[in-house]
Amino acid sequence: MVNSSLVVTFYVNPVTGNDANTGSRTNPFKSITHALKQAKTSTIIQLASGTYSQANAEVFPLVIPPGVLLVGNEANKGQEMIISGSGEYQSPSFGVQNISLLLLGDASLLGVTVINTTAKGTGVWIESSVPTIANSTFKNCAREGVFATGNAKPGIVDNLFINNKVSGLVIARNSKGEVLRNLFQNNALGIAISDFAAPLLANNKLLANGTAIALSRDARPVLRRNLIASNTQGGLLVNGNAVPDLGSPQDPADNIFREQGKFDLQNVTNQKIMSVGNQLSPPQVIGLIDFLAATNDTPSQIGVSTRFADLEGHWAAAFVEALVNKDFISGFPDGTFQPSTPITRAQYAALMTKTFRLPGSNQLNRFKDVKSDFWAAQAIASTADKGFLMGFPDGTFRPGNNLTKIQALVSIVNGLKLTGGNPNVLMIYRDRAQIPSYATNAVTVATQKLLVVNYPQPDQLEPLREITRAEVAVLIYQVLVATGQENPLPSPYIVKPETEIPSFSDIVGHWAEAFIRALVSMNLTQGFADGTYQPDQPMTRAQYTALIAAAFNPPAKRPSPEFTDIPKDFWAAKAIEIAARGGFVGGFSDRTFRPSQNVQRLQVIVSLVNGLGLPPTDQKTLTYIDQNKIPEYAQSAVTIATQQKIIVNYPDPKLLAPTREATRAEVAAMVYQALVASQRTKVINSPYIVLQISN
Repeated sequence: MVNSSLVVTFYVNPVTGNDANTGSRTNPFKSITHALKQAKTSTIIQLASGTYSQANAEVFPLVIPPGVLLVGNEANKGQEMIISGSGEYQSPSFGVQNISLLLLGDASLLGVTVINTTAKGTGVWIESSVPTIANSTFKNCAREGVFATGNAKPGIVDNLFINNKVSGLVIARNSKGEVLRNLFQNNALGIAISDFAAPLLANNKLLANGTAIALSRDARPVLRRNLIASNTQGGLLVNGNAVPDLGSPQDPADNIFREQGKFDLQNVTNQKIMSVGNQLSPPQVIGLIDFLAATNDTPSQIGVSTRFADLEGHWAAAFVEALVNKDFISGFPDGTFQPSTPITRAQYAALMTKTFRLPGSNQLNRFKDVKSDFWAAQAIASTADKGFLMGFPDGTFRPGNNLTKIQALVSIVNGLKLTGGNPNVLMIYRDRAQIPSYATNAVTVATQKLLVVNYPQPDQLEPLREITRAEVAVLIYQVLVATGQENPLPSPYIVKPETEIPSFSDIVGHWAEAFIRALVSMNLTQGFADGTYQPDQPMTRAQYTALIAAAFNPPAKRPSPEFTDIPKDFWAAKAIEIAARGGFVGGFSDRTFRPSQNVQRLQVIVSLVNGLGLPPTDQKTLTYIDQNKIPEYAQSAVTIATQQKIIVNYPDPKLLAPTREATRAEVAAMVYQALVASQRTKVINSPYIVLQISN
């Protein structure tokens, strides 16, 4: 959602406009290209009906800066606002591309149609950014409608992908993001997901494509509640080492596969895929598939009686009853509460007004789609006055639209002006990458104040999913608890950060941020008293052994030598003893350990391989650019570390720099990778982990 009172709006009309105009509603620009030159953060570029092409003064590719919204008509998916053209773009991850638009930062593309008929042409390119693409149409592209790569985390919601020659949507490299409620139809491929991409695909329809979804390499998408039907070749094709999340016994996926040409689900990998709660035709399933039943072991509130027939044993029954008793919320005439039903923005506004006793408003005409005699007009105006709900760039409120979880959390935090919270608490969510950038602070605050309730898995936020009536009730009750108006109710689904995770001022956006935060969350490393971690500073041998002892606590393999320069009261004496006995570190020929000496990258690599006793694999290893700098004694260890994916090289994965002093960030990353190699923690995707295997 975007504040409807944004200061700058430029209007563009390819038919009546002129780039010498002021860009006002009555004097519009002619081209998007010219409007972009004037645009700053929080600028809306409002398009009139027409074709935006090279013939009408457009210069492609159109680059949409962070914070800029390019808006057509969301109501009809941009049918009349057609952007058609192509230009060259040098992608850091894929080289030269022919694209129509490039979305940077948190840019938004809303209510337009994009066409790129140039050979190998792509409609929209997303390179390591976090844009929103909504209510738009991508059709007749010579390659794909949208391509997301790098570390992209887009929100792709309520769009049409039609008649694209190769694919409707491609998600590659380490991209994540959310793909929700889109229609993919008559594309050669509906969605292609590759490399280490791990997006959420939910509530989409994939109809009459060649193949609906194709996965390759190490893709890890999550599929929930999609309709995959009548695709001429097949539904879901799994290649390489890809492993889709098709549900668990506690979280059924509820995808529907039907009437494909050759297969519903084909797994050509040697890994078994688990399927829970999906509708599949057994003759249409090929490969290693393990079909499991969903469980019904959700703990219910003990001793909770309810007046609603559909809340017996429900996880939120106690919360709902508490709010009903306060007359904040009610059920339906048929005696039901309908806990799983979404709540509209108008209904939510009415609930907020009643719960928090919001004062009346005299701005009933604030939104052009809310008439003053609309049943919720006063509530909508009141919630807007107090910052609970905002409008959209086109001046609408959309009262009939369903509210999402992230919108509800942002609404509560903004409306009640709640503050505080440590951004590191977001590490608790497995799908934290799906949180839109504008909402991270609100989710941080809400989590810290115990407002977030996730059913059935507390570590799964599902931020862009529509929020249910039951979830809204629990959220409101938790707000009453946080503000001292109610006593807490027990629930296993309230998200409770177990410990206060230190926040460091100098790792935000750092290439090793994920590794450092993960080690901190496991209480294996810490920063400095001034609130920094100093990721780019070297690490001493003493500091390294302290990390090794904490991370691995290795059993003794040999007697511990007595180092002449390590007194018994030295702060790291015990850690040095543990690491030395465990085979991770040794001393020098003069019986010293030299604890204040900085550790080299090669020493870290050899230490981890020797200490963990990691075996070689059959894979051939990467030849590094500076291979000749690796001493003969260490070549075997480097080979094994490469095969086990322990080595992390920034900024160039092929440059080992073995004799350079290791930074605190590099040590954190390689120790974390050693934990992964020894199967003690989960994988973190990073482009700097050495993964390539070659002769």
